[in-house]
Amino acid sequence: MDLDKKIRGYALKNAIAYDGKAQQGSVVSALFHEGLKKEDMKTYGKKISEIVKEVNKLSLEEQKKEFEKLEKVVSERKEREGLPELPDVPKTGVVMRFAPAPTGPLHLGHIISNMISSMYVKKYGGRFYVRIEDTNPESIMIEAYEQIKKDCDWLFGNVKEYIIQSDRLKIYYEYAEKLIKKEKAYVCTCSAEEFKEIAIKGKECPCRNLSVKENLERWEKMLDKKGFKEGGAVLRFKSSMDDPNPAMRDFPLARINLKEHPRQKKKYRVWPLMNLSVSVDDIEYKMTHVIRGKDHMDNAKRQKMIYETLGLGKKFPWTFFMGRIKFTDLVLSKRKITKAISAGEYSGWEDERLPTVASLRKRGYKPEAFEKLAEHRGLNDVDKVMDSKDLFRLLDEFNR
Repeated sequence: MDLDKKIRGYALKNAIAYDGKAQQGSVVSALFHEGLKKEDMKTYGKKISEIVKEVNKLSLEEQKKEFEKLEKVVSERKEREGLPELPDVPKTGVVMRFAPAPTGPLHLGHIISNMISSMYVKKYGGRFYVRIEDTNPESIMIEAYEQIKKDCDWLFGNVKEYIIQSDRLKIYYEYAEKLIKKEKAYVCTCSAEEFKEIAIKGKECPCRNLSVKENLERWEKMLDKKGFKEGGAVLRFKSSMDDPNPAMRDFPLARINLKEHPRQKKKYRVWPLMNLSVSVDDIEYKMTHVIRGKDHMDNAKRQKMIYETLGLGKKFPWTFFMGRIKFTDLVLSKRKITKAISAGEYSGWEDERLPTVASLRKRGYKPEAFEKLAEHRGLNDVDKVMDSKDLFRLLDEFNR
């Protein structure tokens, strides 16, 4: 293909559709469907960026006039309907998930990041789970459990099951013991400061070479109310203490937290950390594909190590890391939103000034509008900065 013409044609087409401002991600997505490969972006990424900037400098009338000359080049492409295809889709469909924490209201950021997973299950068949990740007793809002279910029932419409992690502690304990017995996990009694110093130097913790028997005894002591005190011991995965990334070195799997859990009260004292609980649930529920933010790249590597240790490396789900959309004028922090509501700045989660799911529903937006938004974005690993006006202009168009 004549790439320069294709790039310019798609940039013009996108600009005309959106008031004279082409979005690079949309142009790249169109080019992928023309045959451009992800690895080609090293060669052509700069060229695409330059052409998009050139097109955006033109007036809308100039863009329309120039597009008339390139319309045939663009129209040669058969328009893709729906979402781009996923690789390695089983005949039985895909298994995917959305994993919010009950720490506050679901908001626009959750929709943008997770609507696409629900849509892929609708596209291929399979199962879509909502997994409520509540293994940190300190930050939970009890009312969030019910609100998450209400929001997700309205938004997705195809949730197979709601999984609550705090109901699954014994399953995580079983997997912890498996890892200890495989000599890939150990109970570390070094203080956080001591271990951090050891990790930075790439040295081995003294606890690292204890026998399986000693580690199982220490593990029982973590679980025992008369055993280790809070902060006295941590279960760690035995990765590598000379990994180039210090954060990957013998990362923690579980810790003692004595704060009362809103649902489980004082029933448990040892709580799994994200990489243990997520790995276990993805294994148990047979996840096939995971779409998550780029901030989880290191976590995905850690979770793959756990899969491989358990002999399940080939079953690790296909993973795509979505680019982040940073809004210049929207607060999407659950903590900040909750704090503002508590301070009386907003009437509640449905306050129409907030970007919460409850508010958007009250304002008349339909789930189909968010599906169209997800389809418009597709699988996009490019970070983007935008303001709410651009977003709501798109949403209003899709909501008609």
